[in-house]
Amino acid sequence: MRLLSVNLGRAKAVTYTDHPQGITGIDKRPVDEPVRVAAPGPKGVGASGLAGDAVCHTRHHGGDDQAVYAMAREDLDAWERELGRPLTNGCFGENLTTSGLDVSGALIGERWRIGREVLLEITSPRIPCRTFQGHLDERGWVKRFTRRAAPGAYLRVLEPGEIRAGDPVEIVHRPAHEVSVALAFRAGTTERRLLPRLLVAGAALHPEWLDMASGYAAPQDA
Repeated sequence: MRLLSVNLGRAKAVTYTDHPQGITGIDKRPVDEPVRVAAPGPKGVGASGLAGDAVCHTRHHGGDDQAVYAMAREDLDAWERELGRPLTNGCFGENLTTSGLDVSGALIGERWRIGREVLLEITSPRIPCRTFQGHLDERGWVKRFTRRAAPGAYLRVLEPGEIRAGDPVEIVHRPAHEVSVALAFRAGTTERRLLPRLLVAGAALHPEWLDMASGYAAPQDA
């Protein structure tokens, strides 16, 4: 298991984003140099956990619980075959493109050691948006991506440090529950009845997802 690339984005003006100023950092590109990774601060204030990476719409993106976004190269390869076009590392807006890791099958609260310094913890899946669809320029992309239910994972930074392409990735902790990134994604999109199952992930789950699961479960418990 290793890190194929570390991908950073620059703010770019486009016509397909909801950002008030019409800019996005979704178009991320691999870099060769080491990149500093650290908790960026609360959502709405903090942006990306990677130094030099643009997160423009901080109302919806970035912050401590969405500091890093990871996608498996194996999932990109599957989309390449389906779409019939090349997909470069970072083109889904991911900061980390991995090899040998089932990112969407990883568990909420699972922890990854990347290189010698950085420790990350999985918090939630990525939900596709209009900006993502516009960036890929694929008709019906949000629905297609949702049906696949292999969304990649957001992670928080537990221990900061530097990472670079080629670093080993080690799973150093797997929780005792069975709440995977893919299960959480289905619960938050197409199968809302699954939301109460997310509660066993506890504080490791992104707070917004925990609130969503708690709110769904509460009327049923009354």
